[in-house]
Amino acid sequence: MTPAERRALLGDAVIERIHREVAETPAPSEDVIASLRMILTRPAGCSPTATQATAA
Repeated sequence: MTPAERRALLGDAVIERIHREVAETPAPSEDVIASLRMILTRPAGCSPTATQATAA
């Protein structure tokens, strides 16, 4: 979805509210960042084995 499509769907007031709420949100702690990094880099909870990587 392009920014123009998003703006047309949500409207300026909603987008301004989202920006305002995001700006007010505190930065995440180091623990949260570490947890998210692990989840996003290994979504299934495990790393592929050598045989899985070569089979693909």
